[in-house]
Amino acid sequence: MTQLITPQLVSLDQNLGDSPADVIRFLAGKVAAAGRASEVEGLFADAFAREQKTATGVPGGIAIPHCRSVAVTEPALAMARLSEKVDFGAKDGPADIIFFIAAPEGADQEHLKLLSKLARSLIKKDFTAALRAAATEQDIVDLVDGALADKPAAHAAGPVAEPAAAAPEAAPASARAASAMAPKRIVAVTACPTGIAHTYMAADSLVAAAKEMGVDLQVETQGSGGFTALDPSVIAAADAVIFAVDVDVRGKERFAGKPVINAPVKRGIDEPAKMVQEALAAASDPHAHRVPHFGAEENAEHASEAASEHFGTKVKKVLLTGVSYMIPFVAGGGLLIALGFLLGGYEIAGAADKILGANTLGSLPTDFPAHAWGPLGAYLGAVLFKIGALSLGFLVPALAGYIAYGIADRPGIAPGFVSGAVAGYMGAGFLGGLVGGLLAGVTAHWIGTFKVPRWLRGLMPVVIIPLAASIVASGLMFLVLGGPIAAITKGLNTWLSGMTGVSAIVLGIILGLMMCFDLGGPVNKVAYSFAVAGLGAGSVANQAPWQIMAAVMAAGMVPPLAMALATVLNKKGFSLAERENGKAAWLLGASFISEGAIPFAAADPLRVIPASMVGGAVTGALSMAFGVTSQAPHGGIFVFFAMNNFLLFFGSIAVGVVVTAVVLLALKRWAVRTPVEAEPVPAVAAA
Repeated sequence: MTQLITPQLVSLDQNLGDSPADVIRFLAGKVAAAGRASEVEGLFADAFAREQKTATGVPGGIAIPHCRSVAVTEPALAMARLSEKVDFGAKDGPADIIFFIAAPEGADQEHLKLLSKLARSLIKKDFTAALRAAATEQDIVDLVDGALADKPAAHAAGPVAEPAAAAPEAAPASARAASAMAPKRIVAVTACPTGIAHTYMAADSLVAAAKEMGVDLQVETQGSGGFTALDPSVIAAADAVIFAVDVDVRGKERFAGKPVINAPVKRGIDEPAKMVQEALAAASDPHAHRVPHFGAEENAEHASEAASEHFGTKVKKVLLTGVSYMIPFVAGGGLLIALGFLLGGYEIAGAADKILGANTLGSLPTDFPAHAWGPLGAYLGAVLFKIGALSLGFLVPALAGYIAYGIADRPGIAPGFVSGAVAGYMGAGFLGGLVGGLLAGVTAHWIGTFKVPRWLRGLMPVVIIPLAASIVASGLMFLVLGGPIAAITKGLNTWLSGMTGVSAIVLGIILGLMMCFDLGGPVNKVAYSFAVAGLGAGSVANQAPWQIMAAVMAAGMVPPLAMALATVLNKKGFSLAERENGKAAWLLGASFISEGAIPFAAADPLRVIPASMVGGAVTGALSMAFGVTSQAPHGGIFVFFAMNNFLLFFGSIAVGVVVTAVVLLALKRWAVRTPVEAEPVPAVAAA
């Protein structure tokens, strides 16, 4: 197996800068220089993006930036011992020992296990003391190799007793006495997004802290190297459970009914003793929060948790749930239809069924659309068009199904899909899907609150709730609501199809403002959903839905591209982190991912959002004025083939990007927050 660390990957007692980005970039360069990464920038971007999700500093002056990256060709471990400490977000201060773990996107399990073992060694004081005492790069390599081989570290300062955890808080005497009188059993799950370092460090810290307190604690680490599930008998005997996780717990239902402490995985490293104390307290508290059961009881649990939410917040949450699950059906289906048009010509929409019914790949059609790329193009175009059309047919059912899921969890999915299908059958479209999903979800949730005998509970989520909710929600759609909603939908489509000239430009401005108002939030999603819902109604004779789709996509690309341009035009006006985000924003914007501008908006919303809205409105207006169409619902510049005039599409975006960047820079220069006049302070304090 390739050696993970070599002297070439070690840097001792250097000043590498004053920010995590400086250190990570330097170490990424080390990895690339050693021939283990294809590029520095790609590796740095992936590692720094991981750092921004959760700081990688841990107690004891240690930091472990890490990532998986397609830029990594061989697993690598780079190390720096800093002469000037850098703050990586640990509670006890900045770090001077930095280990950078670079794993390939598809790293093998053996390497991942070794990297995880190293991470666990870093909470041992004798090991970190030996790292600080090492005289040469080779000494560091030997120490790391020894840790990976489970050899004890030795150094000049003499042996240091292994700590219970990474500087855990001492357990109070009362807790020790209580545990001595009545030993408690706790189970825990640790998991982080990457699953290499924090997962295992949190596990070891919790186990060590529990041992100090006389508590039996067993951990299930759900990391990159796979995981071994806790024995069901161990879980059954546990008094409480700790979830120190940044991702969903796999197999959460195994812990149903147990008192639970939930926290980010980093807290398991920083405050292991406190988490164990909280779990002990929860074990003896009859009102403690518990892992929900699955089925009707889970619905009641969700209802209790959501009781404090405002009605508007609840509605927004469930609608966004439906939209987010719907988008993959739309994106995939729309792109396939666009590819079908590319190969089979616009006429393929009317000829696809006939071609697929009478021909095969071995018997290509002789009668095919005039604009198709020959017999093979016509046949493949028909295949792609049909797959896309079938995928797009799930738009309304998926929307309704997952709105219902957002309200009633899993028992709501089936009645939601059924009511969405009814809405589609009746021509109620997108609006019908919204109403049908809400009806199905509310009905399923209501039925789930019924008190039923224990023997019937198992049938509730899989039979009774889906059956009854489907009858109620779909019945109301058929008998009462479907017809009026279908009439409204038809009127709206007729109105949009007739929009030309000034009215179309005004619509483009409105859509552009909505796309840039909250950058992927509810308003943005409403505009996008409005566009994709009408996409299937577009045709050569009625191109208004395609024009709306093009305007929405173009406007949504403006904010991230404008932020990227602004960081190039005025580097001094942005922090190092923002400049790094700006580099990534080029690709995000080009791909129509508006969220690429969120880091900028979060840091300076009062200038970034207005500037983005101005540029988005300009782009939306220009796109509609030029009559640009897009048959693809997503993809940005990469679906150029699905547009009638890509140059005008690109030009509309370019104008909006420049407008946004110029307005933003002007606001940053002249719209400066006036400082509040403070009372005079003593000269010493001012200094």
